[in-house]
Amino acid sequence: MASASHIKPFAFERVFAQAPAIADARPDPLQLQAEAESLRAQIERLELEREMALSQARQDGYEAGLAFARSEREAAMLAAVDALQAGVEQIAEEVDAAVAKTTAEAAELALAAADLIAGRALAAAPVETIDAALGRVLEQLGRNPKLQIRVHTSLVEEMERMIAARQAGDRRRMFLHVAGDDTLALGDTLITWDGGGLRLEAEARRDAVREELDGLLG
Repeated sequence: MASASHIKPFAFERVFAQAPAIADARPDPLQLQAEAESLRAQIERLELEREMALSQARQDGYEAGLAFARSEREAAMLAAVDALQAGVEQIAEEVDAAVAKTTAEAAELALAAADLIAGRALAAAPVETIDAALGRVLEQLGRNPKLQIRVHTSLVEEMERMIAARQAGDRRRMFLHVAGDDTLALGDTLITWDGGGLRLEAEARRDAVREELDGLLG
């Protein structure tokens, strides 16, 4: 009975304090959707940044490759131009040398031909050569010309006959005197008149031809 003194009567009208309800363990759908949208936005931003980085890398690589190719091409072109220039210069030198050689040979041939022609003319008709020179002098002089014609002694008689024939065909009265001179070469002559003279020498003609060809003969 002693324990009954500790029993308290039940109060029917007493308000019990209800323990707080345990929070629902399931996540909020709206919050999950917001987080998903945020993650999706971050992923898209990262993908965009990655694409931009790849595009920039490709562009940089393309430009670097293009610059390298251009430099290689320019170097190759410069090398080709240098080689071509060297080849052109070598060809030009060879052409100049060939032209100079050919010109010198042609000049030597012309000189030899001049010597041959002059030698044949003098050997075949030395008097006719002198008479032709005399005719050119008489064409320049006036009436009654007076000339002295000096030739090699062996040609005096033949020259006198040539002058007589010329005198017969000319209306002018000409005073033409032929004198022998052993110092003159066969075919050479010295024609003198008042105020002038003409010397015809085979060697002089050869020197004149050589002088004209001297620049070509080098």
